[in-house]
Amino acid sequence: MTPDIEWRIAKGHVPYPTALAEMDARAAAIREGGAGELVWLLEHPPLFTAGTSADPAELFNPERFPVFAAGRGGRYTYHGPGQRVAYVMLDLDRRGRDLRRYVHALEGWVIAALADLGVAAWRAEGRIGIWTDANGREAKIGAIGVRVRRWVTMHGLAINADPELSHFSGIVPCGIREFPVTSLAELGLDASLARLDQALRRGLGGFLTALGERGGEA
Repeated sequence: MTPDIEWRIAKGHVPYPTALAEMDARAAAIREGGAGELVWLLEHPPLFTAGTSADPAELFNPERFPVFAAGRGGRYTYHGPGQRVAYVMLDLDRRGRDLRRYVHALEGWVIAALADLGVAAWRAEGRIGIWTDANGREAKIGAIGVRVRRWVTMHGLAINADPELSHFSGIVPCGIREFPVTSLAELGLDASLARLDQALRRGLGGFLTALGERGGEA
């Protein structure tokens, strides 16, 4: 682990407004040199977030979960218990002002962590997210959504360990109707968040290398 990257795992379910406020404050502090970079792993209570391209026609919400404007790119996304969310606050002034490379590196980090857990996953041309095979059908197991403010990254990724998959029916996830979502649990695998966290941590060095890490090896 690079000494200036904090690795934090939250306890309990973090309310979404709390997470947004924390990200805003930390990103500002990173930009001003008052704090180091942060990878923050957490769970949210059941909710939907709306990205900057969200289409109201893609929100159904039969469970009446709260809906929050996220400020990130993308469309509607579900977050809830059993889903590992990782908010990544890095300084791209230091690591290279290349947003496309950053998103590609995030995707690669998720794919590598899932491979570590025995899941073959991939990017799909023209479709946002991380995909795998679920009973012979391609299904989404991970989501990517980012925001960059003054070249400090915010938001990040989400991986379905064992969320209530029926909750995704309240939206068109990321605007993609044709394919289902899946999870580690649905694939019959160990869905422990602790195990997933360990895989993400082991893959952090590869993520930083793909990003063009300039501060030493993780």
